[in-house]
Amino acid sequence: MKKLIIFFLPVLLLTACVDSLDDYNVDQKRATVVPPVTLFSNALKGLADTLTSPNVNVNNYRLYVQHWSTTTYLDEPRYNLTARTIPQAFWQGLYKGVISDLTEAKRLLNEDALLSAPSKEVQLAQIEIIEVLAWADLVNTFGNIPYTEAMNPENPLPKYDDAKTIYDDLLARLDAALPKLNTTGTPFEDGDLLYKGDIALWKKFGNSLKLKLAMIIADSDPAKAKTMVAQAATNVFTSNADKAAFPYIGTPPNYNPIAQNLNPLYSTRQDFVASETLVNPMNELNDPRREQFFTAVGGKYIGGKYGMLNTYSAFSHVADKIIEPDLEGLLLDYSEVEFLLAEAIERGFITGSAAEHYNKAVTASITYWGGTAAQATAYLAQPKVAYATAAATWKEKIGFQKWIALYNRGWESWVEWRRLDSPKLLPPSGGNVPAGLAIPVRMIYPINEQTLNPANRESAASAIGGDLATTKLWWDKF
Repeated sequence: MKKLIIFFLPVLLLTACVDSLDDYNVDQKRATVVPPVTLFSNALKGLADTLTSPNVNVNNYRLYVQHWSTTTYLDEPRYNLTARTIPQAFWQGLYKGVISDLTEAKRLLNEDALLSAPSKEVQLAQIEIIEVLAWADLVNTFGNIPYTEAMNPENPLPKYDDAKTIYDDLLARLDAALPKLNTTGTPFEDGDLLYKGDIALWKKFGNSLKLKLAMIIADSDPAKAKTMVAQAATNVFTSNADKAAFPYIGTPPNYNPIAQNLNPLYSTRQDFVASETLVNPMNELNDPRREQFFTAVGGKYIGGKYGMLNTYSAFSHVADKIIEPDLEGLLLDYSEVEFLLAEAIERGFITGSAAEHYNKAVTASITYWGGTAAQATAYLAQPKVAYATAAATWKEKIGFQKWIALYNRGWESWVEWRRLDSPKLLPPSGGNVPAGLAIPVRMIYPINEQTLNPANRESAASAIGGDLATTKLWWDKF
């Protein structure tokens, strides 16, 4: 009997120290607190994934700007936004996959009593720049969106704020963040998947983003745009090495989402071909980027009919370089910045030579994709490309070349096409194409918002002139 008492005694003592047996069922390897830097890294990936993905359930902007066309499915190039949950996926990709992580990272940083003030300041500035970019992407896609009441788990029905008011606040937030990129504190380093903690490059990135966001409102608020452009232009990207690019490592799940959808290693789908809308003018100009953009068919680059059924094997499709698992995801690049500077000069916002910046922009795009400076020089010498002789207006010449340079960056190209109204793109027509199609100039609100937040969604739709893909945003004046 004594042996039994001795045997059970440790068990009695052990169980007396816990409330239930559930207390034993604890995974010691599971993180209970996620560090801010991890959340920051995950937000960067979420942003890159959402903007880079070619998945038709998330991102169809390459189709809207007619860089690509489809082989089988016609809903997307014919602008059916309700056959799939496209608006919802893009909306959640940024709210849930980016801004939520950044919001939590900020909370944790602010509560960290051990982190030095300069380090906290610079890390919060890095977060703020990415958050401003994510919010801007949302507001430039949908218009009025939940903002001031968003990201509050205690308020499941956030109001939608006025898009222009949001945008003005984002510009103010960016202005406030830039001076906080100090060099005395310790920034996010290893977890900073863009610049590894290089504050000089973060300053260039922040100013380049400021330049970009300011130029978007150039038609609607030229005075503010001019002031902000002049401030930003003194410290922006100066080479392809400065680009903000997410470095996919090439192995699942951290591989480029284009590879996930199009690379034969991971998918058997053959949904996309190059669009003749892009291929034909590039052929006419003997563009050296064609071999990096498209595959050849019988030694030629052949684009499929936009908005129609196309046989995959009969047309050029996405080049091998584009579907590589480790292809970086661009968030902002040097070519884009140079085009913006050329435009700013034409608008009288800054001084300089628009032609010089235009030439730098085209050259940067060609060399980024693997071409040579000599090829860029020859390309620019053609009358239809040279700044002095190309097109009729600066909007047309800059808009057309920027449209090419933004290949594989469908969302950014869609923004610039709406803003510059160049090139002149037409919706598909003829055959069995429904009458009255129009290329979307905004994304409709997610359908589930009609159920989850109906009153606020309805109020927002009324405020912008209707929840339609044809409703122009406040800055889209022409």
